[in-house]
Amino acid sequence: MKAIWNDTVIAESDDTVVVEGNHYFPLDAAAPGVLTPTSTHTVCPWKGTASYFTVQVGDDSNVDAAWTYPEPKPDAAHIRDRVAFWKGVRVVG
Repeated sequence: MKAIWNDTVIAESDDTVVVEGNHYFPLDAAAPGVLTPTSTHTVCPWKGTASYFTVQVGDDSNVDAAWTYPEPKPDAAHIRDRVAFWKGVRVVG
């Protein structure tokens, strides 16, 4: 699978986990320098607290376009150390 934004592959892996229609890539599958942590957090009742990233490609930024669950709840342990995308990031096979 590939995550693409602004015609640039920002993450690529054959090892993604699909949860609620989102592909979670291993964090280390993201291209170097593409993800910058933000101060945004949300809470999911069964996954836990999500932390967000800005996706940066060249001079273009997509704020909070990626998220991860650094300390997921037990039922979501399989997405620990993984990142998912939205806000215009295309995920293709």
